[in-house]
Amino acid sequence: MLNTYGDVVIMRHPDTNSIDEIRKNLQRPLINAGNGSGHHPTQALIDWYALLKWRPELRHEDCPEDRRVHLGIIGTPGSMRAVKSFLRLALLFSGAVKRITLISELADPVGLELTDSIEESPIPIDMTNDAQEVMPDLDVIYVNSIAFLGDSYRNLDTRYKLNRSSNLKKDAVIMHPLARNDELAEDLDSTKHNLYFAQAAGAVFVRQALLTAVLDRLGRISGI
Repeated sequence: MLNTYGDVVIMRHPDTNSIDEIRKNLQRPLINAGNGSGHHPTQALIDWYALLKWRPELRHEDCPEDRRVHLGIIGTPGSMRAVKSFLRLALLFSGAVKRITLISELADPVGLELTDSIEESPIPIDMTNDAQEVMPDLDVIYVNSIAFLGDSYRNLDTRYKLNRSSNLKKDAVIMHPLARNDELAEDLDSTKHNLYFAQAAGAVFVRQALLTAVLDRLGRISGI
């Protein structure tokens, strides 16, 4: 029936396999708005739109060394869809990301799906459970605590909490897909570390652009 009712299908579903299932009979474009612990690709586009607006030099393959970023990810990519999608895109920016550090309380936060991509990436990637040790060296900190496991949401990596007293690099920025729990304190909202409000502000425009492209309506926009 979805083939009859609309021009595009946007689906969020608790089942990680839902995307593969619906594609079997769907004849309309499909946008994944989050599938269980699988992926959240539109959130990743929003995240990188905000990051590239913050530091435009990151768009270029010849980004100067002193403008490349050490990216820290607090979370569990293997079971957090927004974190997983953000990391997958990060692996494509080898000219912009000089190092990635995964910070998690789990011994294996990555999971099987991302292992090959990480091993093949030219970007140095390390893992630690000691956030305090690495925090002063991070240029960008992506944090999330909500994971979808089985058929319900759980909070992971809850011992890592960011607030105004965290030992952050002077010009570091913090990213978060929102909504948040206590892993990200509100006292950071008014600081220059806050990039998560910019993420939220750009979300509508990124999704408008995606729909316009998917529906082949670019010709209706003046100047394109």
